Formats: sequence, structure tokens, C-alpha cells
Amino acid sequence: MQRIAEVIDVAFWGGVRVASLLALISYAAAATTEPADLFRVAANDPSVIVDHSAWDRLLQTYVHPGDDGLNRVDYGSFQANGHAELKQYLESLRAVDPRTLSRSEQFAFLANLYNAKTIDIVLDHYPVSSIKNVSLGGGLFAAFTGGPWKAKVLTLQGVEFSLDDIEHGVLRPLFKDPRAHYSVNCASVGCPNLQTHAFTGARLDAQLDAAAKAYVNNPRGTNFSGGRLVVSSIYEWFKSDFGGDDVGVLRHLRKYATPSLRLKLDSVRSIGSHHYDWTLNDVLR
Repeated sequence: MQRIAEVIDVAFWGGVRVASLLALISYAAAATTEPADLFRVAANDPSVIVDHSAWDRLLQTYVHPGDDGLNRVDYGSFQANGHAELKQYLESLRAVDPRTLSRSEQFAFLANLYNAKTIDIVLDHYPVSSIKNVSLGGGLFAAFTGGPWKAKVLTLQGVEFSLDDIEHGVLRPLFKDPRAHYSVNCASVGCPNLQTHAFTGARLDAQLDAAAKAYVNNPRGTNFSGGRLVVSSIYEWFKSDFGGDDVGVLRHLRKYATPSLRLKLDSVRSIGSHHYDWTLNDVLR
């Protein structure tokens, strides 16, 4: 509202016409919209479904599950043969109004958007050894940490979004589901897998549960070294999403652990250390 008042004041003293003044007010009002505002309200109509078939097709083509439980991306082939289609898919998402979607469709939309844009950014700069080597600006913090997450990289309904806006400004605070961490992929070995299928509202719960189990039961998520429990740094960075302390994290891990892993976790009372691998999840590595 302060921004609108400033525009009105400038317009008045500048002697602009009423039509121009109204246009300026409209622009200022739009500028105050935050990314989360587009997702605060969900529609009750489950029939509005976003078409993610193009993204699904690209994932099936260029994401390859490994025997070690890590899904790797064939970035070279993707860049040469699928990048144009990926950009077309991302362009199609710009036309979607999230306020017309059900809650599950909103979640699937955000996860697919995040993952597709992340791959798009990597392909724009490939070859790279790590996404942290891709710098798009975004302030001093981004310059210190590296990576493209703070930069405004896409627009929905006239609102600019960064990758951090999607994950930390919308998905985590609005949906309050720790499985959100298994839905977004940062193009790194240490991250939960980039799935071989697009998320959909109809299958969301099953997809999120499967993603959580795959990560928790992989050494990238949970491992034992010298009798000490070593878990992904995700459980330290975002501990508040997993109960706020080691007890909460352990409870979460047990929920998705296989019987054999759960038996080991039952004897653990605290986490020994954390680890994360920022190497690009490339088939060549």
C-alpha cells in the first residue's frame, strides 16, 4: 500500500491524466504481490489439471536410475536433443494460474516447475561440475554461497520467482509437509532423486512417500560409519521441518525406513554427523 501511495503522489504532482494514474496504480498493486500470494488459496475444483506430459516424457528419456539408488541425468543428450522442448514446457507453465488449482495440483505444479527450471539452468551452463558453480546473481548471500537459487529466474502471473521462492517461500511454509524436501532436486548427488516421472496431483501422496523411502534408505540420506549415524545435511539445514531436533529427525527416518534400517535406528538416540555431495548428478560422473 505504501508503494501505491507513492505512485499516486508522484502522478498527482506530475499532472498525469486519470487513465495513466489508474495504470500506475494497477502496476504498483501488482508489484506488491509476493510469490506465496498466488498459492495461499486453493480451488475446490479437482477437474483443473495441469498438463505435465512433456516434462514426464523428458524425465523418462534423460533420467537414468543407477544400481546405487541414484538417478543420474544425461545432461549432454538433454542439452542437444531435449532442451528446446524443456523451454517450451516451462513457457506453458507461465500461463497457469495457481489459484485455479486444487492443493495437490498446486504442490505438483511447484515441484515440477522447480525441477524443470533447475535442469534448464544447468543446461544453459553445461558442462559444469556442480550447480554451485552457476552464478546468476541474487545478492551478497548468493555471491557467498554460489548457485542460482536467489536470482529471479521465472515469472508467474506477473510475479517474479526465484528457485528459493518456490521451495522456501511457498512449498515449505504453505504446505508444511516434510516430504517437500524429497520432491525438489538441486541437480546434485547429495540431493533426493530427480524422479523419472512428473509429479501429478492424482498420485502425489504415493509419489512423495516413494521418494521419501528411496532417499531415507539410501546412504545419501542415512548411513552408519564407525557405529555413528550419519545423515544428509538436509536434516540439519531444515531440522525445523522434521520436528526441530534429533529426536524429530529420527522419528521421521524411522517412518520411512525399511525394517532392517529401522532396527538400527531404534538403538540410536542422537545423530553423529551430516554430509552432502554437491557434485552434479551427471551420468558422466
